[in-house]
Amino acid sequence: MKTGDRIRGAVETLISTNPTFEIKKETIRGVDYRVFKNVPDTLRDLLDVCRDAQNVHSDDYLVFRNERWSYEDFCSEIKSTAWTLQQNFGVGKGTPVALAMKNYPEMLILIMGIAAAGGVVVFLNAWWTSPELAYALEDSRAKLVFTDSPRAEKLLPLKEAQGLTLVGVRDADHILEHSYSRLRAQDTNSDWPVVEIHTDDDFAVMYSSGTTGYPKGVIQTHRGAINAVFSWLMQGPLAEILMPPQTIPETRPRHVILIATPLFHVTATHPNFLFSLPAGAKICLMDKWDAEDAVRIIEKERVTRFLGVPTQSADLMVAARRMNASLKTLEFLTSGGAKRPPAQVNELKNAFPHTQIATGWGMTETNACGIGYFGDDYLNNPNAAGRLYPPLQELMILDDKGHQVPAGQVGEITVKSACNMRGYLNKPQATAEVFQNGWLKTGDLGKVDEDGVITIIDRKKNIVIRGGENIACMEVEAALHCHPAVAESCAFSVPHSRLGEVVGAAVHLRSGMRATPNELQTFLKDHIAHFKIPEHIWIYGAPLPRGATDKLDRRELRDICLSLPPQKTKS
Repeated sequence: MKTGDRIRGAVETLISTNPTFEIKKETIRGVDYRVFKNVPDTLRDLLDVCRDAQNVHSDDYLVFRNERWSYEDFCSEIKSTAWTLQQNFGVGKGTPVALAMKNYPEMLILIMGIAAAGGVVVFLNAWWTSPELAYALEDSRAKLVFTDSPRAEKLLPLKEAQGLTLVGVRDADHILEHSYSRLRAQDTNSDWPVVEIHTDDDFAVMYSSGTTGYPKGVIQTHRGAINAVFSWLMQGPLAEILMPPQTIPETRPRHVILIATPLFHVTATHPNFLFSLPAGAKICLMDKWDAEDAVRIIEKERVTRFLGVPTQSADLMVAARRMNASLKTLEFLTSGGAKRPPAQVNELKNAFPHTQIATGWGMTETNACGIGYFGDDYLNNPNAAGRLYPPLQELMILDDKGHQVPAGQVGEITVKSACNMRGYLNKPQATAEVFQNGWLKTGDLGKVDEDGVITIIDRKKNIVIRGGENIACMEVEAALHCHPAVAESCAFSVPHSRLGEVVGAAVHLRSGMRATPNELQTFLKDHIAHFKIPEHIWIYGAPLPRGATDKLDRRELRDICLSLPPQKTKS
């Protein structure tokens, strides 16, 4: 029996025997979807429903530096914050409230407090400049902003013109008129604020990492986020059904999750933070990435799960070797936000033989729900993205005319799910371009085999068309990563008078190693077709520029390289 058939059988068994994962059909905005029948309606309900899952553990729920929070303390502060938002700032149903700060416990509390008061969380990228912040605040119409000191410096020049109310958090506590610590000290009701929240109401606006123009505000609903969370929660019991009975452990340690990616990105908020609630997991929060600190936290707190970007996996491996740390408690090491270089997969397994090496694909537009792969399947096929997370999602691979292509052929990955966004904020045309009858065009090119395994080829716009031949930038980058001296690579188009465009690449080398453009081109002859080999290669002295989600900033890097003379032109 094929693996896909076994998984479908296990899904049917779990749905029919476990009420948590029972599904039903629901019409949402005129489209029929599969949804979980018995999950909480809103994020506020989620906090209450998950109390039993959390309180079965006597230790902490949240750890940040030397601070430790029990689940009850965490929920108590969320209630206090929700009341303060309602009473002091008039936050009600649909009120946008912006967050601009590093990864602090207050950000987690505010996310849930805003949602509990009926408001809409507006996530502001902590790396943005003042003009970028100004755009998002105007686009979202958020007037109330909770901010730390570095972001406050960028927001203060906008305060008068945009009529902002700024509330200081942590290091901004005493530099602004309003202070989070003073507000939370006020006496409040021990129950939730009175406000009617519907499962299909907006929960958040999270800005996507666009590569051209300003990013788009992705509108996420309570239902979308919660159905994504329970899709991930289902994977644990599903895996146990598929395991031989003698291999199922009698007891499992409590999940302990290390959150080290920015909370303004969906990778941190959804499959890490929100997932921790029904999973009964403890979370350890980092406000700045430092691989050696991460190793220390994993060892001290007995972290079992780490979902970060691929560069963090590589950093962690190097730091663990340097510190002679086995990280033996780490059960899952997963990447998201960008594709892990295939050559890294076995490197990680050799470094952490006790750990399941995994990969995940999701989008801000899908509440991070999407595709996953782990274990031997992933080790044996590291180029693949994996399988669609059951049981709610549906998949089609479409050609440019919108027709479904046969298995094995490349087309645009298109998904239908209750986890998908409601749409793009203030952009009906952009929404209509990617949504048709509930089906979301992802902008990713991929293929699916007859057993349901999906391989992502590249972003649709990351294709170099050389004399009519389509070349995927990710394929070129994967080949470059096979060279032992290459730490990072980024491929892009270079204008060509005859062919229209050819492949160029920027390469950052590993510390202490050398390689010339000519050596790299010679090396690639055994890995990719001749026409795919970059005709221009720039050896980049610093780590390649990346956006907040760890995706290479291809546009900026291309502009930088094209302004310089090529270090090698292939004849």
